[in-house]
Amino acid sequence: MSDFRFLHVMIRVRDLERSQAFYTGQLGMTLLRRSDYPEGRFTLAFLGYGPESANTVLELTHNWDQAEPYVIGTGFGHLALAVKDIHKTCERLADSGVKIPRPPGPMKHGSTVIAFIEDPDGYKIELIERT
Repeated sequence: MSDFRFLHVMIRVRDLERSQAFYTGQLGMTLLRRSDYPEGRFTLAFLGYGPESANTVLELTHNWDQAEPYVIGTGFGHLALAVKDIHKTCERLADSGVKIPRPPGPMKHGSTVIAFIEDPDGYKIELIERT
């Protein structure tokens, strides 16, 4: 057994309310905790599919004075989520206005069915069908 456990992944977001609504409303995460840090002029929101004590979660960092969109860069790839029915999920997300730059289909050189969506800041999220 390892002495390590994966705790969270952090991404920076410009509009915390919009991003929180996306991850809770569209992707079914729960807001686990949220804290403002006025001296540092930022807010942290932790979201996930279960308690932090047993699950890896997503940390949204909102820097209050960030006026321009963040540059995601070439080093970041994507977040990945398992879904039961990828076609139904993507249809629901598309109907809600979520961008789907790569619709559901088999991955290249494999048979796993995947799709890619984008969050409000343009971060890619891979959906992987797991039945």
